Amino acid sequence: MNTSQTLQTLIDHAAATWPQRVYALDAEGAQPLTFATLAQRCGDVVALLRSLGSAPGDTVSLVMPNGLATLQWLLGAMHGGWCVNPVNLLSQPEQMRYVLHHSDCRVVVASPEWAPAVRDILVTLDRAVSLVVVAPDAAELPLPAAGAAATAATSDAAAASPTPTAEATALLMYTSGTTGVPKGVMLTQANLVANALAISAEHALTPEDRVLAVLPLYHINAFAVTMLAPLAHGGSLAMPPKFSAGAFWAQAIARECSWINVVPTMISYLIEGAAPEREATRRIRFCRSASAALPPEHLRAFEAKFGIGIIETMGLTETVAPAFSNPLDAALRKLGSVGRASGCEAGVVDAALSAVPAGTTGEIVIRGPQVMRGYYKNDAATRDSFTPDGWLRTGDLGHRDADGFFFITGRIKELIIKGGENIAPREIDEVLLRHPAVLEAAAVGIPDKHYGQEILACIVLREAAVGDAATEASLREFCALHLGRYKTPKHIRFVAELPRGPSGKVQRLKLLDGLVP
Repeated sequence: MNTSQTLQTLIDHAAATWPQRVYALDAEGAQPLTFATLAQRCGDVVALLRSLGSAPGDTVSLVMPNGLATLQWLLGAMHGGWCVNPVNLLSQPEQMRYVLHHSDCRVVVASPEWAPAVRDILVTLDRAVSLVVVAPDAAELPLPAAGAAATAATSDAAAASPTPTAEATALLMYTSGTTGVPKGVMLTQANLVANALAISAEHALTPEDRVLAVLPLYHINAFAVTMLAPLAHGGSLAMPPKFSAGAFWAQAIARECSWINVVPTMISYLIEGAAPEREATRRIRFCRSASAALPPEHLRAFEAKFGIGIIETMGLTETVAPAFSNPLDAALRKLGSVGRASGCEAGVVDAALSAVPAGTTGEIVIRGPQVMRGYYKNDAATRDSFTPDGWLRTGDLGHRDADGFFFITGRIKELIIKGGENIAPREIDEVLLRHPAVLEAAAVGIPDKHYGQEILACIVLREAAVGDAATEASLREFCALHLGRYKTPKHIRFVAELPRGPSGKVQRLKLLDGLVP
């Protein structure tokens, strides 16, 4: 594997090798984007960014849903040596403001429906930031200025851009940690290329393969697996604006997809829907599940209903998504395992960070070319995330069997993973504690049929709290206002006290006693 490659070399190689092959299709298949056109559009993006006074090395934030324009802005900026920051559209205004402030972005590209909210944020920042408003499904990218001269300047601007180095930061993606403040994961050009090559090799993907890309591009899985991997093997993607359980199979069939990439939440919804004729989905070789643990019963139900095998995988934003994968050969997969290390090394360590033998539970650690550079402007968190000899600490508890398959049995970090999205419990705690009726609060994830985990909040009320202000409904509405519906607890439980350890720290897992079989 050539770890000196960049996304520029990957895209340019694809354009030279498969110029007329389709790289991406919109939902209707009406706007096929070839590799040659993609390379040209990368030059257009460079010209646009330069016309705004931005230069390679700057960060460009995107506040946009899926679409071919979204994809071209992301790839074009990275091709030219910019760092992209796709902003999670589930963010609340104050969370989005934090990301746009902390990222030091110089340009924000936003879709029309998000532009007003972004403008409100940008006027509060202490630096000048350019705003470009683009429809995510726009057929053409806007020109940097009117007239033919600007059009002609596009290729000149692209040619003038220096080739980014493999170690240049290409992606800044924010992820929730064990505190309410998200951390900016810095991933280099080499990190992204390494995983694109590893994914392509792991799943034996070829130019004939096409993936249905229903996950949002601000999600590391979609970014790495459905957008970048096809660049490495000359394959393609079909991109609906969003996931729809009712339209999913029709989209996969109409766009002639050969594999699908989803998260367990989507699998649970698909299981409850109708199954298409097996002959219609004969082209689909496998379903790839990632981002959270897949309940074994859902795997069995999906395979029985649709006749399509599931490959379970696992990874982190810090590892450009997949770091583990089950084999392509169904006979070699292990139910309940996240698979073997993919494109990297993996191990298990004890509390002293010493390696433990197969079968012994400890913390999963990873080392390899796709592991992040670190957290942006957070040296302390970066140091804490690595062992002294350079292994990334995942915060996941598990073990490795004698065949090299890894099994996750719990989490050290107290993240709630709802539908593949990381939610910091403390973020929910802090909002609840702002409610006048709440004395203490602690959130924890509980099993959920559709989302993998839902949110339970245990609350100690103030003695004087009575009436409508202290009801479950009022507390949910308060959370919805400050956190958004997605992060609002589905379950609220009033308790006399919270379980605490000797140090006084709340023991979240004990909140589940008597609730989870």
